[in-house]
Amino acid sequence: MTGPRRAAVLGHPIAHSLSPVLHRAAYRELGLDWTYDAVDVTAEMLPAFVVGRGPEWVGLSLTMPLKHAVLPLLDTAEDLVSLVGAANTLVWRDGRRLGANTDVTGMQAALAERGLRDVAEATVLGSGATAASAVAALGLWSVPRITVVARRPEAAAPLHAVAERLGTAVRALGWDEATRALRAPLVVSTVPAGVADALAGQVPEGPGALLDVVYAPWPTRLGEAWREAAGVVVSGLDLLVHQAVGQVRLMTGRDVDVAVLRAALGR
Repeated sequence: MTGPRRAAVLGHPIAHSLSPVLHRAAYRELGLDWTYDAVDVTAEMLPAFVVGRGPEWVGLSLTMPLKHAVLPLLDTAEDLVSLVGAANTLVWRDGRRLGANTDVTGMQAALAERGLRDVAEATVLGSGATAASAVAALGLWSVPRITVVARRPEAAAPLHAVAERLGTAVRALGWDEATRALRAPLVVSTVPAGVADALAGQVPEGPGALLDVVYAPWPTRLGEAWREAAGVVVSGLDLLVHQAVGQVRLMTGRDVDVAVLRAALGR
C-alpha cells in the first residue's frame, strides 16, 4: 500500500500516554507522513478493534490491560512474547498479526545506559505483565537472584516460570516484607502509579539503583525518596523512550536515535 500509514497506542485509561509524542517525533525525523493516536480501548473492546483495522494500519502499541488480552489475536509472536506471556506491540506483516515485546529490551537499554547491567541481586515490585518483562530482562542478563514483592505472593507463579526458563532463581515475598527487599543493589518497580507510595518511607540508607516504570506523575513518591537518599534513579521516561525505539523499528523498519525522542519529551 502507498500513502500515509496509521498506528496507535491502546489502553484503558490512555489519556496520559506520551507515546504519541514519541512516535510522531520519530515519523518527523524519518520523513514519514504517518499518523499515531491514543485510543481508549478496554480488553473487551480489543478483538473488534484489531479485526476492524484496514490495510493502512501498520501497528499498535499496547499498554495495560491489553498486554495479555492481545495474545489470542496474534497469528505469530516473537520469542520474548512466548517467554513472558505478554505483548506490548502488534504489527501487521503481509496481513498477519505479529506480537512483540519491547518492554524487555527497553528495560535492558535503560539500565545499561546507567551502567546497571551487572548486579548480583535484584528486586521486582509487582507481579503483572511488566513484572514478567523485568524478570526476563534480568534473567537474560543472568542476574542470579531475583526477589519478587507482590501483594499476593501466589500471583508471582508466572514469574517463577519465566525465571526457571532462564536459569534464574526467584523468591516471592508479600508486600509487608518489602522493606528488606529494597536493600537489593537494583530495584525495579513495575506497579501502577500510587501503589508504591507507601514504600517511600522505607527506602534504606545508601540505596542502590531504582527503575520505576511509572512516568505519569513523575517523580513518584518512591522515586523522589530514593533520589533524596542519594540512590541512582532510572525513570519510567527512560524506559518509555527505549521501548518506543524498538516499536518504531518494528513498525517502520527503520531506526531512530533515542536522543530524538528525548528531545520531543523535553519540548
